[in-house]
Amino acid sequence: MIGEVSMDLIQPSIMSQIVDDGVLGLNNNGIGNLNLIWMLGLQMIALVLFGGLCGSLNNVFVHISGQNIGNEIRKDCFRRIMTFSFPQIDRFGTGSLVTRVTNDITQVQTFVSTFVRGLIRTTLLTFGSMYCMFRLHAKFGLIALCAFPFLVGTLALCLSKANPLFSRLQAELDTINTILQEDISGIRMIKSCVREIYEKLRFGKANDDLIRTQFKTMVIFAFMNPTVNALMYVVVTVILLVGSFDVNSSGATPGNIMAAITYTTQLLNGILMLVMLFQNISRGLASWKRVKEILHSEPELADGTFDGNAETQGEIEFRDVSFAYPGTSQNVLSHIDLTIHKGETLAVMGATGCGKSTLVHLIPRFYDATEGTVLVDGIDVREYRQKALRQKVAITLQKSELFSVSIGENIKWGCPEADDNAVKAAALTAQADGFISSTPDGYATAVAERGMSLSGGQKQRLSIARAVLKPAEILIFDDSTSALDLKTEADLYQALQEATPDSTKIIIAQRIASVRRADRIVVLENGRISAHGTHEELLKFCPIYQDIYHSQIGKEDDIA
Repeated sequence: MIGEVSMDLIQPSIMSQIVDDGVLGLNNNGIGNLNLIWMLGLQMIALVLFGGLCGSLNNVFVHISGQNIGNEIRKDCFRRIMTFSFPQIDRFGTGSLVTRVTNDITQVQTFVSTFVRGLIRTTLLTFGSMYCMFRLHAKFGLIALCAFPFLVGTLALCLSKANPLFSRLQAELDTINTILQEDISGIRMIKSCVREIYEKLRFGKANDDLIRTQFKTMVIFAFMNPTVNALMYVVVTVILLVGSFDVNSSGATPGNIMAAITYTTQLLNGILMLVMLFQNISRGLASWKRVKEILHSEPELADGTFDGNAETQGEIEFRDVSFAYPGTSQNVLSHIDLTIHKGETLAVMGATGCGKSTLVHLIPRFYDATEGTVLVDGIDVREYRQKALRQKVAITLQKSELFSVSIGENIKWGCPEADDNAVKAAALTAQADGFISSTPDGYATAVAERGMSLSGGQKQRLSIARAVLKPAEILIFDDSTSALDLKTEADLYQALQEATPDSTKIIIAQRIASVRRADRIVVLENGRISAHGTHEELLKFCPIYQDIYHSQIGKEDDIA
């Protein structure tokens, strides 16, 4: 960069010498010197080529630096997001996180390249031009210096007006990404409820807000460019005027005036470049502030030190556990005391919203208990390394999460080293091998985004196969068989018991058919354990279980 700028600053002085000595011959009684013109001309060409080489290399290195910085920041942000707890992700919002990892980091990357390449080069060129003008003629330098405060004032005024708009711009981009993400993932519901027009209007309003903010910033900078241009052309006019008087009085030469105008043009180009640079820099700084919020956010769930090598394998205990979601004061679970023994199959039932899913989410430590202690194999889950704890648990959630890879790769998600035979065995246990084998590509069949190419029951069976394949001591099925028919579900639980007899199993379900064969059934009511026992015991003394049973008695008779 220094080489490039130096070549730009040397050339006007050489041109001045060509005009004064080579063409006009001011120092040789008015006789020009063709040899001098040739010599200085070739020298200028060499300097231009050298400056171009320096500029090209500078561009290459700046772009490499910018790309690498953006790459590293994006990876760091993603790594940090992977450590976030669920409440942290909810606070940021999916749309905002997507914007920050994509658009904001791109703005930061542009900012870095702009700062290194543009701001430093322009600053060197601007002050170098000022210095060279003073060397040519003190008056020329003073003229440019007098205009400088007006230029800086114009820049400062415009940037003070534009800076607040950049943060608003990124926030409005968050809103657009959030709406887009919600609408694409929920397109079936939008169409089924005939809400396309409403969503078009909602997206249009968010987009209009973004455009209005962008327009305001463009107006500010549109005002700045002609103002800077006008100031600099005034400087050129004054230099020509003063130079014409000084030429007559022998205080300046035509070559000096030409060089001064060239330096003024460089100064003008530098200032105009600064205008564009400050726009990118201001936006980049606003984006950097948002990216820093991710990078500087510490994980809310502090990692423990225990690596999971306990004597018992698969025992779970809740000791007086209460839990309220962050930001709320109402307990979802209250004073839960429960022990689940190794190899036991425990079912959890209760009305919607009674805390069934919340209860099992405390085991792999998706959340920390507000009060009390959750123990796995006799160790408080907060003392575990999170990786070690979650390796002990395989969980299938209410919503089946599948990835845009093959069916086989989806099943191997929790156990990438598994061979094809193990994958097939897990699929057989999950009652999924039949429909998988019927596809043209079998286990190599590609799954569409979010599993849209599969039915609800197929997605659930693949998720169950994934959980079965993972070598875990604790299996949790969070209402993960709701889309299966009763016979398939019964076959699944029979195969599951045969394939994983020593694993501790927790089944959350709404159907009596899903839980009746469990070793114990826990009934939750308003976040508390109302009753627990076998299917037969609960039928005798638990009114809630009796109500559920009688409401499903027809189905029960079908599968009895």
